[in-house]
Amino acid sequence: MKRAIAVFGTASDVGKSVVVTALCRIFSNLGMAVAPFKAQNMSNNSFVTKDGGEMGRAQAVQALAARVEPHVDMNPVLLKPSTDVGSQVVLYGKVVGNVQASEYFRRSGWLFEKALRSFQRLCSRYDLVVIEGAGSCAEVNLMDRDFVNFRMARVANAPVILVADIDRGGVFAQIVGTFEVLPLADRNLIKGLIINRFRGEPELFVDGIRYIERKTGVPVLGLIPYLPHLRVDPEDSVVLERELDPPCPQKDMVNIAVLRLPHISNFTDFSPLGREEGVHLHYLLRPRDLKGYQFVVLPGTKNVRSDLAWMRKVGWDQALYEYREVGGEIGGICGGYQMLGKVIRDPYGIEGHPGETKGLGLLDVDTTLQREKILCRTKGLWLPDGSYVEGYEIHMGTTSRGPYALPLIEVSSRNGKRVEDSDGACTFDGKVWGTYLHGLFDSQGFRKSFLRKLNPDLKWDNGGLVEDPYDALARHFLTYLDLKKLLEVTDIKVLERSGPRGGLSGR
Repeated sequence: MKRAIAVFGTASDVGKSVVVTALCRIFSNLGMAVAPFKAQNMSNNSFVTKDGGEMGRAQAVQALAARVEPHVDMNPVLLKPSTDVGSQVVLYGKVVGNVQASEYFRRSGWLFEKALRSFQRLCSRYDLVVIEGAGSCAEVNLMDRDFVNFRMARVANAPVILVADIDRGGVFAQIVGTFEVLPLADRNLIKGLIINRFRGEPELFVDGIRYIERKTGVPVLGLIPYLPHLRVDPEDSVVLERELDPPCPQKDMVNIAVLRLPHISNFTDFSPLGREEGVHLHYLLRPRDLKGYQFVVLPGTKNVRSDLAWMRKVGWDQALYEYREVGGEIGGICGGYQMLGKVIRDPYGIEGHPGETKGLGLLDVDTTLQREKILCRTKGLWLPDGSYVEGYEIHMGTTSRGPYALPLIEVSSRNGKRVEDSDGACTFDGKVWGTYLHGLFDSQGFRKSFLRKLNPDLKWDNGGLVEDPYDALARHFLTYLDLKKLLEVTDIKVLERSGPRGGLSGR
């Protein structure tokens, strides 16, 4: 096998995905053909590849950082939670069924074999594979069934870099505790440590680094400062819990509210809006008066019918009706689009018991959930202003417009093939709309046009040179990461390129 390196964490949301993204760009800049890999991902943030496969968005982002096309081998097993104990299973980009957590762990062995084949294919095509672990790599109750962390590292003969988050507190316990509960063989695979999201003066943590290195016998490779304006999408919605229900909208800003649904999916659709200067992006869990927001959006969800029931229970339906009455603009993407319609029919029990659920009735559309998932890359024109848009569709339903709804997007191609079709719907006044197109706001031209319409008085930057976010991330890490030491402890050797691809030597 070619060489691999693994990045594991002391817990969920310590920054593993961001570290892998940074390393992918760093190694790519060194001339290596590099690919990310996560054997199994649990996330409702997903992406559609060029050949119509579904994979975790985090690995798609890492592939872009590595300057390679995303492929389902980079995330062969994707679990998409639909209830607290159940998930949809996506294997090699296609849905293979739904499973309860207990059943999944009993049958995970065959999925590991599938994931291993993907890893081997990547090794045959790339100089280096950067493996990402999942959650905490030291969950003692799951070690015999966990194939994402040390089992994968052992098979791959991959040195491990352990990542801890100092911002959440208890970093000494995170690191030392992880070493203490790991079997000796796994502990010996850890070759370096990265302490992430540091705030303060590094000189004050020198003694802390010495303590950690003395207790673990492993070098700290980097003390990475917190990056407040990180322009790389996070992996999953756990990060939203730190940002819920912020203070009320501010004057002289474009204020956008996203409803934080219980089964929210693809919330990264809105990240480009939140990164725009002059925009405040709020995730709202508790109903509130929406006055002061220029735009309210219902995001995707892995369980539309359940989240609709939750919205009615907590009172979000009334808040939306009142906002609509005063002329507020409401949008919906994917599941949010379905919610805005009159009814969601579920004849096959895709989201629970067969039946139907009344929608919010703000759009004249009906949705029927189907057994087959629609996965495609889509391009077209935003009919309200003629802007070019592109993105990807991931949905298990078809939606039809009634006489009081207009088409929203004129679709020109799907998966690279020309089509004459339409997507989405909007009211006659354009104030309520919905679409199946994820990644809609990634298109800068459309995003700027959309924001100008929300607030014509603001002066939106039309461009200029903006540093590639992956280069900015790599530069940030290289400033604080001892790359020479990392290459030394992982035994990765960068060789001169003799052809179109670089090479690595192993041990």
